Amino acid sequence: MLSTVNIVQRYGKRVLFDKISITLDGGKRYGLIGANGAGKSTFLKILSGEIEPTDGEVQIQPSLKMGVLSQNQYAFEDFTLKDAVLYGNKKLYDAQKEKEELYMTGDFEDDAVNNRLGELEMICADEDPTYESEVKIEKLLEALGFPASQHNELMSSLTGGDKFKILLAQVLFLKPDILLLDEPTNNLDIETISWLEHELKRHEGTMIVISHDRHFLNNVVTHILDLDFQNIREFTGNYDDWYIAANLIAKQAQTDHSKAMKEKEELEKFIARFSANASKAKQATSRQKQLDKLDVNEIKLSSRRDPSIMFKPHRDIGNEVLEVSNLAKSYADNRVFDDISFKVEKGDKIAIIGGNGVGKSTLLNIIMEQLKQDSGTFNWGQTVTTTYFPQNTTDIVTGTETLYEWIQGHDPKWHIDEIRKCLGRMLFSGEEQSKAVDSCSGGEKHRVMLSKMMMDSANFLVLDEPNNHLDLEAIVSLGEALHNYQGGVICVSHDRELIDAFANRIIKINEDGSIIDFEGDYESFVAEHE
Repeated sequence: MLSTVNIVQRYGKRVLFDKISITLDGGKRYGLIGANGAGKSTFLKILSGEIEPTDGEVQIQPSLKMGVLSQNQYAFEDFTLKDAVLYGNKKLYDAQKEKEELYMTGDFEDDAVNNRLGELEMICADEDPTYESEVKIEKLLEALGFPASQHNELMSSLTGGDKFKILLAQVLFLKPDILLLDEPTNNLDIETISWLEHELKRHEGTMIVISHDRHFLNNVVTHILDLDFQNIREFTGNYDDWYIAANLIAKQAQTDHSKAMKEKEELEKFIARFSANASKAKQATSRQKQLDKLDVNEIKLSSRRDPSIMFKPHRDIGNEVLEVSNLAKSYADNRVFDDISFKVEKGDKIAIIGGNGVGKSTLLNIIMEQLKQDSGTFNWGQTVTTTYFPQNTTDIVTGTETLYEWIQGHDPKWHIDEIRKCLGRMLFSGEEQSKAVDSCSGGEKHRVMLSKMMMDSANFLVLDEPNNHLDLEAIVSLGEALHNYQGGVICVSHDRELIDAFANRIIKINEDGSIIDFEGDYESFVAEHE
């Protein structure tokens, strides 16, 4: 259905891909994984034809439709919601729009006009044989939370997260034979992600998806494409299946590597000891040939490195932690919430969930004093010290300072050696720590902020979507760190694996501003309330 032949991608001296040849079959749903910077998005762009590889080619079975999730949320500002979704099938969109224009302005005495209408009708019939495109679009929009009254509004009226939902509806409407999705769960709430999982599991063609959401990958994909060492290895199964297999391979590779290194060391010792001895010269020459054949570099471990996140509070937290009473907040005429109350107890690790726009980030900004509430109060206990990971971290971690200078700017008393250790835990090498903060990617900025939070040594962590821009290895490490942390946690996240890892209490903010306050883990919450 879709294959690559010796795909090579170079950027200057850097080789991103080295002769990738792989065949992707119909009926299989592939999860493309790899460390940040490995080239996952670039590979998808090569498959879609958006960029040309340095060498090699992509082969696609003739007549197959390819659908690619657009990343440009602002490309359809002047379209209605319905038209933006219809545009997913551009051939049908163009035919319908031209047909509408001819019916409104065409001269029906003109044979050319009538002939063209006939041609357009044939195109519409080919692309939409059951004439149900409008119904399908309406169902997609309603499933994504857009009521019928909103379908003819312009895309420019939507928030960024809602625009992204329309782009999802657009690519799903096409029902392509080959579906390419780069981070489709970004900006989606948990309910929408669950809906998307259901839709994708019904996809009958070939699908390739990039995602840092482990739960999503486990639910959707049937195969894993592991991009590592400039090539791709295919595994049968979901992400957890791959993880088990990859760890077994890594352990075997480590054993083989250690064995080879020991053999290399013994051969080198023998050669050094006997090469000058005439009676042993023949043996030494033989051993030298063995050594020449032994290529230790061929025995490769994974290039991935797992960060080591560790939050250590400088003091124990007292019994009085946080009390929130009757908080209310509105923006202009838009009421976000008007009566949120809850009390945080010692030992609570809270996940705050809910649909987009219900006020999760607003709540965190208020209790962290980044935003003023309209009414109500919140009070932190006297023993509590907080550190905050805001949703707009990439906008905050800016400047021309080096990474360690940026962190030290928050507290000059922090020792540079400790800062460097924290940055090292987040996989910044000594040389990388000296680069300017402004040159960092979104994922790197998030790792810088987590390094700064480790330095804070606070006994209460407040985090707003910390998993955005992080790769799977970093998200797993963050989940373990929050689980092991001896302080309190409030975290907004749509990543169910992350929530599962640490939360012992779930607070869901509903569309009407009310809350569900549940004592227990996420799985128990879902069992009782979903």
